[in-house]
Amino acid sequence: MLLSNLQELIAGIYDVRIAHDVYDFLVTDRDRLPVGARGGTAEEELIVAQSPEEGDEVAMSLYLDPEVLERLARANPLQRLHAGNVADWWTALEGVSHFLCVAWNAGHDKPVSLLELEMQAEIDKYVASCWLLRRQFPGYFPAQLRRLLFERTRIDPRAGDRAPLYREASRYAGRFCGRLEQRLTRGARDRQRSMDETVLTELRRFYRLTHARKRELIEEIA
Repeated sequence: MLLSNLQELIAGIYDVRIAHDVYDFLVTDRDRLPVGARGGTAEEELIVAQSPEEGDEVAMSLYLDPEVLERLARANPLQRLHAGNVADWWTALEGVSHFLCVAWNAGHDKPVSLLELEMQAEIDKYVASCWLLRRQFPGYFPAQLRRLLFERTRIDPRAGDRAPLYREASRYAGRFCGRLEQRLTRGARDRQRSMDETVLTELRRFYRLTHARKRELIEEIA
């Protein structure tokens, strides 16, 4: 199943495991969401609630537009990622990234901010897409990927008051992925497998940092 495979892909990259499968939290009918979330228009949305009466328990629902999932079923990016399915791939990937990030941090009693959540999703889009394209096209490095994701992609006008948040998340993620791209490009050119392993170690360490430390690290990048 696509979303479970996508969850496994991201979890494997960062070496983070959770006890839950994303499909157990998936909602494709907005009428089944909490009343306050039914009027949304986004193709992807993670709804998180924490009830004081239930202690530290976190309730989640991941909404994905059923048409997005139908298109992905017809053109599975895990088999071949291309211009015709990359937008839907990023929508689904963002949802799974949000779900995994919240679930993993909740399982370790760590808070996660909206900015951190969006920034991590943008990083995951780049990392997972780069990994997938390199697997599907051995010997090819997708040099245009970072520019497409961080320079040519525009914020949805429907984002409203959250548009500045998304821009800031994209800016931080783009800077971080710029450094990853340099290292991966050098490793691909020199055929240094150890370069990929170094990047993987860095990604796993970054995932576990606090939000404040993540921002500090990115701001230190020349």
